[in-house]
Amino acid sequence: MFRTFALAFLLGAISVQALAQAEPRLRKPPPVPAQLGPRPFFLVNDMTESALKHELLACARRPQFVRSDFSIGHRGAALQFPEHTKESYEAAARMGAGILECDVTFTKDKELVCRHAQNDLHTTTNILATPLAAKCLRPFTPASFDPAGQRITAASAECRTSELTLAEFKTLRGKMDASNPNARSVAEYMAGTAPWRTDLYSGPGSGTLLTHRESIELFKQLGVRMTPELKGASVAMPFDGFTQQAYAQKLIDEYRQAGVPPKDVWPQSFDIADLRYWLAHEPAFGQQAVFLDRARTVAELPSARQLVDYRAEGIRIWAPPIFALLEAGPGNSIVPSQAARDARRAGLEIITWTLERSGLLADGNNGFYFQTIDSQVGREGDLMRVLDVLARQVGVRGVFSDWPASVSFYANCAGLK
Repeated sequence: MFRTFALAFLLGAISVQALAQAEPRLRKPPPVPAQLGPRPFFLVNDMTESALKHELLACARRPQFVRSDFSIGHRGAALQFPEHTKESYEAAARMGAGILECDVTFTKDKELVCRHAQNDLHTTTNILATPLAAKCLRPFTPASFDPAGQRITAASAECRTSELTLAEFKTLRGKMDASNPNARSVAEYMAGTAPWRTDLYSGPGSGTLLTHRESIELFKQLGVRMTPELKGASVAMPFDGFTQQAYAQKLIDEYRQAGVPPKDVWPQSFDIADLRYWLAHEPAFGQQAVFLDRARTVAELPSARQLVDYRAEGIRIWAPPIFALLEAGPGNSIVPSQAARDARRAGLEIITWTLERSGLLADGNNGFYFQTIDSQVGREGDLMRVLDVLARQVGVRGVFSDWPASVSFYANCAGLK
């Protein structure tokens, strides 16, 4: 008996020693520091007096903040940087976003590129000021006015990636997504950036456009995870033989070819058919696929039964806009919505979009994203209240933001990895 025990003890000691020797290889890498800048601290200082404010003020004294997967860079850091550009993505990663988004569409030669829509080049790039303007589906048309100066028709244009080859696309430069409806010239049309955004980072040396493949390599270098969104095509599909299924497959193929493991990729789509395709043909990626909800009002949100059905067919993550998850509670409180409660009961994980996209919150009309809680939101600091309810009461696993530093700060304070 003693010999058996002694042998077991010796083998155990050897195993412990072996594990101790192997520990450096098994140890997780240290957290990546984040550079948050002043905005999160401005938001906290602007909050009304509350226990949450004092909790966050205490957290603000930390010597260091780190990257978090709870913080998702929406088109990069699009509050101030031209969206879906190298510079925007780099800024978002520095601000602590653990996951970055490339919205994916395709060019005339069926190459995948990062753009929010196939038909937004006229508002997100400098195409109208280049010779490639001749390839736009609808050229720039100035606004027209009556003799009294009242606008009759708005300035317009439509330029698509599907009208350009990849080589042509790569000659363009990204700009802030904006246009001036009163423009009488291309220069005026391109100068429509909202006053609460900025053109400070839209100079000639910035706005670097990326292919989807290039975004993958950049994200690997930055050490972040990836959430590509397969955008609906503006052209009829199939496009020159390129089917929707081939489009969905090509997105996944580019991650596989780059050696990115499925656990680091959350493919997204508003089209449930895309998720069904990934679940059937690429289940390792499909099990992390995100179903984006296109509801514009509460009435358009899925029923409790529909949410259960999503989960039953293998969809694990539902991603509605922020308003869908919140409603006004007693007094000035914000509480989880019925849809949020239904989704959790259905066993769905939740991601939501998009913070820092509504401009100033103190103007009393905060638009689409805050439509269900507009009466409860009256100052910039209320953004932190919104985040707190989303995280602690709704239980979302991540939040898209146009300025990820704010979400990264909250994630650090709440202990969200």
